[in-house]
Formats: sequence, C-alpha cells, structure tokens
Amino acid sequence: MAKAKDGHGADAPQGGANILRAATAEGVGTFLLVLVGTAVATAATLGKNTAGPAYDSLSIALSFGLVLVAIVAALGPVSGAHVNPAVTVGLAVTGKFPWRAVPAYIVAQVIGAVVAALAVWGAYGQQAYTKAHLGTPAPVHGSTELQGALVEALIAFLLVFTVMAVATDKRAPAGIAPVSVGFALAAGVLLGGPVSGGAGNPARARGPMLVSGTYPSVIIYILGPLVGGIVGAVLYDRVVGAASTPKAATAASAPERAPHAAWAQAAQRTTRAGRGTTTRADGRRARGATFTARDE
Repeated sequence: MAKAKDGHGADAPQGGANILRAATAEGVGTFLLVLVGTAVATAATLGKNTAGPAYDSLSIALSFGLVLVAIVAALGPVSGAHVNPAVTVGLAVTGKFPWRAVPAYIVAQVIGAVVAALAVWGAYGQQAYTKAHLGTPAPVHGSTELQGALVEALIAFLLVFTVMAVATDKRAPAGIAPVSVGFALAAGVLLGGPVSGGAGNPARARGPMLVSGTYPSVIIYILGPLVGGIVGAVLYDRVVGAASTPKAATAASAPERAPHAAWAQAAQRTTRAGRGTTTRADGRRARGATFTARDE
C-alpha cells in the first residue's frame, strides 16, 4: 500500500502520535455512523415521524449506508475510515493494516459508539432508553443464536470484501470507494434486519449495549462479524484479488499474426512501374538484383 500522506501531501509519520490521531478520526467516524443509524432505528421503534409516516426498515438501512458514504469520503484519506472492528481486523490479517494500530482503532471505535448512544439517549429522551434500548440490535423473535451469528458474519463478509476490492486494489476506479462501501452496508443491514437486527459491526452493537445495559449475545454481535470480516478479507486478498479478466483467444493471437502479414506484403513488392526490383523479405532492395523486363 502507498504511504499515508498528511494534509499537506507529505509522508505522514507512522509513530504513536500518528496512530493516536488516526484513532481519533476513527472514533469520530464511528460516532457519526452509530449516531445516525441508531437515531433512525430509535425513532422507528418509538413511532416518531417528521413530515409523514414514521421511519421503517428501509429508512434504517439507508441511514447507515448514506452516512457511511460521507464518512468514507471524509476520513478515508485520514484513517482509512474503518469505523468497524471487523474491517480493521480483516485488513490487519491480510497485511493491509499494521497490527500495532489495531487496539487503538478498536478502542476508539467502541468509545465513539458509546458516545453516540449517549447522544441518542439525550436527543430522544427516556423512552429511547427504556423502550428502544438506544438502537441496540437484538435477534428477531424465533431466530436462533446460530442464525444470528451467521447473518452477522454475512453482513461483515459483504462489507469487508467490498472494502478490499475498492479500497486496497489499485485496479479499482478512483473515487468509487465511498459509494460502494456505503451501499454494501445498506444492503447488509437489509439482509440481516429480519434475523439479527443487521449490525455487522461489533462497535455499533457494543456501544448501545454498554449504555442501555442490554447484552443480547456476544457470539452473534462480536464473534460473528469478526469471523465474517476475516473470511471476506482473506478470500479477496488470496483468491479473487489475484485474478484478472481472461483475454479472448483472438485478441491474444493478434500479435502473432503481425509478422506473417509483413512477409506477405514484402512478397507482393517485387515489381515497380517501368522498372522492377527484387525485394528481400525484410523490405530492403537486394544488391545487384536490379533488372528490367528486357534483361530477362
């Protein structure tokens, strides 16, 4: 990966001070992600509306996805805009991120999520705490722990696989990462909502849990996304990212036909108007070979 740059285009320092600044950016980014997403989820649970019906499941998924587009665009050049421990660990496992910075990133992400939960509590009042649990994800009635863990792993797999493709692969079009990653998260929330609540992010789940005092399942919301993220990162890094588009056989053989075409053209240039010249296969006039029709 290219060396990180600071705001002035110079190589950013890679010591502890820079990791702290980058982790701070991660904390801010996670705060914004969890704030917007859980605020919409809380409003939907409480039946609050703006100028029409209350928010629904689609609104929750779009809120997470849309704010992530802005976060990745704003903080991507600063910290990478992981805002998710599953992304951080997945990148570290594949060597795209230094392990020494992982603890600081994860701590910052969890702190950002906790502060976001407190902000939602303050903005929406006591009912947000007692009734909506500050947007804490929970398994839908009838879903097993295994089903929840599987869905959370799939959400993280989709997200981290997309991050690997658009943010670490130099072949990806410039500027595509924010929209791609945001849409991936929105799709993941839609996928997991009916089963686990659709978190796919240990920090997003853990922050509201710590503030609301509700702990549905560590296996579902912590282990599931971490495993899914690692699998998505490794699969892209070791298998998918190492591939390239196969070329058609005709396109591959075109250079091989070019020399034959040159020989054919050389054979045709054996006479000229009024005076003939023999021509060698490489296109140069042969010495002593100039003759006219009468010489024959």
